[in-house]
Amino acid sequence: MHTYKAAENALKDKVILITGAGDGIGRVAALTYAKHGATVILLGKTTNKLECVYDEIVNAGYPQPAIVPMDLKGATKQNYRDLAATIEMQFGKLDGLLNNAGILGSLGPLEHFCVSTFENIMKVNVTAQAMITKFMFPLLRKSPSASVIFTSSGVGRQGREHWGAYAISKFAVEGMMQTWACEVGKTNIRVNCINPGATRTSMRASAYPGEDRDKLATPEDLVPTYLYLMSDDSKEVNGKSLDAQQK
Repeated sequence: MHTYKAAENALKDKVILITGAGDGIGRVAALTYAKHGATVILLGKTTNKLECVYDEIVNAGYPQPAIVPMDLKGATKQNYRDLAATIEMQFGKLDGLLNNAGILGSLGPLEHFCVSTFENIMKVNVTAQAMITKFMFPLLRKSPSASVIFTSSGVGRQGREHWGAYAISKFAVEGMMQTWACEVGKTNIRVNCINPGATRTSMRASAYPGEDRDKLATPEDLVPTYLYLMSDDSKEVNGKSLDAQQK
């Protein structure tokens, strides 16, 4: 799917919520979706990063986005309920949800994992994804063609030593995507995963501090897969886990 080329107006009039939109893949996805006509809702924990993405979108002449500062680690059911109510009031529907936010935690043997770190990773990478998707579903049902994208990982398909809670959380994400995909069936909503692969992001740098970043794909290189799953060209695709990079 990395060779997909979207029409300029592929996302025209769509409203898309992106978590972790302040930098990395989330930022590039937001800019790309806006460039193709979508009104994007930028959700993240760092307001000034979201404001920078907001300014980039506005200065480029794309549809005016919205900003939602939210730390998923501390978010409550009421926060998600309020978010859904605000989106419904301002936009009346939701056409897309990109669950991009995630944390790495610390790498090391499972035998030595820190309980609080484990709980934080599961809260952000699994529970928060489930909660935000749950509360967005009524809005997604109002779209003629809605797409939910979860973010997977290679270590969420095949276990690897020292990846601990992060790997476990991504296995959970794959299972959650498959379960939701089965439940939506042949409706207006489709649910899929993207495995970005090794990408030049701050999270990757934390996991591999000695790696040559210049040899890694950039978030911009992944754009085709993110566009494909969010556009109506993928409306028959449900329950799939796609790789954004060639193996």
